[in-house]
Amino acid sequence: MQTISLLWLSPLPPALAFVLIALFTSHKRGLSHWVALTATSLSWLMSMVVFFQTMGMTNLAQFPLSSSIGWLPLGENWLRIGIHADPLTIVTLFFVAWTILMIFIYSVGYHNYGQPQGDHDVPGLPPHGTSVRDGQGRLHTVLSVEPMYSRFFAFIALFAFGMFTLVVTDNLLVLYMAWEIMGLCSYLLIGFWYAKPAARNAGIKAFMTTRVGDMFMLLGLAALYALTGTLNYQEILNNEIVLGTLAQTLSPVLGLSWAGLIGLLLFAGTVGKSAQFPLHVWLPDAMEGPTPVSAMIHAAAMVSAGVYLAARFFPLLSAGWTPGGALTPPMFWMAVIGSFTALFASTIAVTQNHIKPVLAYSTISQLGFMIAALGIGAYTPAVFHLLTHAFTKALLFLGSGSVIHGMEHGVLHTGQKTDVQDMFNMGGLRQKMPLTFWLFLAGGLSLSSFPLITAGFWSKDEILSDAFNGGYILVFLALATTALLTAFYIMRQITLTFLGSPRSAAASHAGESRWLMTLPLLVLSFFVITAGWSGIPDHFPVLGGLIPNWFGKFVGEMAANHGAGATHHSLTPLFVSLAVSFGGLLLGWLVYRNIKAGEADPLQKHLGVFHGLLSNKYYVDEFYQLAFVRPAWWLAEKFTSLWVDRFVLDGIIDGVGKLALSLGRIFSRRIDLPVITGMGDKLSDGVQDLGAGMRPLQSGRVQQYMILTIVLTLAVGIVFFYLFILA
Repeated sequence: MQTISLLWLSPLPPALAFVLIALFTSHKRGLSHWVALTATSLSWLMSMVVFFQTMGMTNLAQFPLSSSIGWLPLGENWLRIGIHADPLTIVTLFFVAWTILMIFIYSVGYHNYGQPQGDHDVPGLPPHGTSVRDGQGRLHTVLSVEPMYSRFFAFIALFAFGMFTLVVTDNLLVLYMAWEIMGLCSYLLIGFWYAKPAARNAGIKAFMTTRVGDMFMLLGLAALYALTGTLNYQEILNNEIVLGTLAQTLSPVLGLSWAGLIGLLLFAGTVGKSAQFPLHVWLPDAMEGPTPVSAMIHAAAMVSAGVYLAARFFPLLSAGWTPGGALTPPMFWMAVIGSFTALFASTIAVTQNHIKPVLAYSTISQLGFMIAALGIGAYTPAVFHLLTHAFTKALLFLGSGSVIHGMEHGVLHTGQKTDVQDMFNMGGLRQKMPLTFWLFLAGGLSLSSFPLITAGFWSKDEILSDAFNGGYILVFLALATTALLTAFYIMRQITLTFLGSPRSAAASHAGESRWLMTLPLLVLSFFVITAGWSGIPDHFPVLGGLIPNWFGKFVGEMAANHGAGATHHSLTPLFVSLAVSFGGLLLGWLVYRNIKAGEADPLQKHLGVFHGLLSNKYYVDEFYQLAFVRPAWWLAEKFTSLWVDRFVLDGIIDGVGKLALSLGRIFSRRIDLPVITGMGDKLSDGVQDLGAGMRPLQSGRVQQYMILTIVLTLAVGIVFFYLFILA
């Protein structure tokens, strides 16, 4: 009962923090971040208690912890909401709680709490720094505090509430509501510096692009409710009769079963939220927001929510599938889109020069890994990679923010304008920022699947193993090539950023970040190393079985229920995994180890015309501008505004107005003046005439009044006597 109560309560503290900051503490920076940190710490504590209470439970997949209450009346029934905790919930809650807490702590340092406010800083723009005098009276330029400090913590608290709610809910409707809360928060936080046109446009782009997937997801939700009469996980996903009926009943669309059609519609939501091709374009632009926002989106929430949805509804997506048999339509398209997106995004990442876009395209690529794994039925490896990647990417993004902070310190020290995110302006930061270097290196090695000692190796190797052993050779080749490119571009990033000599004055004077920023990196690096040890497969050479495969057994219950996973094993994918990891890392170091200031990217020479294609992201954004954005603007400005609005609608309204004026004139001349006004005038004239005629009767003589009164009284008495007595 205690565990269920904690699950109910875990999302609430961040929601309360949002309300308190927005209404009461917005003008007090310190109090605002303490409210947010306290709330997140409470959610973290409750999540950890739930994790340790449930991690040893057996049959949790078949008999999940659940509780619900009536919410909306539906005639004789109720639409119920509640909590649902199975192995997928527990492991997701674990990494969400840890990463969110670390991001909140990091944000205090990132936004320069304790520093003075800049004289020229304005809300809606990043802080520019301020001048202060030291103890000897010398003037120094230092980083300044974020002008909208409290606003930021209010927004990320609401973001955290959305993700916690999405994880613990027991039905698709509340999941969709939390899904949209995160969509709103992504818009608010990506465009946090709204006075920058690039940030403002990026927020709009993210919001509009993800709405495309959300629209299809909503259609799937409606269809599922119409067919089953419920949106509860347990009543749909753990009910073989419901799943079998949906898999065997044809829908009216393209000969798909209802399970196939609904699965594709729900997967469209994943494509939008997890930035899979062709809806991937919003995620790189999201780097315009503050770095903690990037970490929230890429690791703790948002894009993880898309993969979580696909994993949660895997029983529906795979309804009717048996291992070794033909993939269901949703699984087929997940395998195709996931594999293509993984390779597609990794090729773009190798040519990006800014530190955060490299990681952004890396996220798109790694999410493709997870989607492809779910598409081929590798359920447990996909969820395992979701876990390890969350810690890895949180570490890398927060590490990149630390690098940018160090470079900004160098810019303020030298006074020279430098693009602080361009890796070709960095170099030599290993000596200037040693702690950030080693922690970033741990994240980079995990992302590149450095064998045995990093978490990323264990999860990625399992995906490659299941793809190869399951007979999905094209998926295996695409993902193996992606792993090679991943190792290459992450070593390219590490070499350009930290190794060699400084290539700018800012890099020469960069400084290590505050402990509020490096402490979360240290905590995350612990999980980047150790999280993989929880899922070492029993069949792995030598190490298999030495450390209990807790993750495989715990989350494997979910896979066992759905018939997912390869049935045999081979050492070939292991050798391939080792080769691409070492090969990519070595190649990245060899190509970029001797880069000097002002030198062009060596890949420009090696790739030739293809470098322009990759650095311009295959011109997908330009194509969308040409095919969708410009026609939409033309339709809005030329057709809708000029013709429909001004000509048709305004013409109708103007016509109605002119008709009303004409009718008014007619009524005024024909009815109002001659009839209404004339009758009123005649009535008043008659009253005046009557008054004038009766005026002589008012002589003022009492005798006349008495005679007239007697006469009238006698007349009335005679009439009364005649009518009522004689009759």
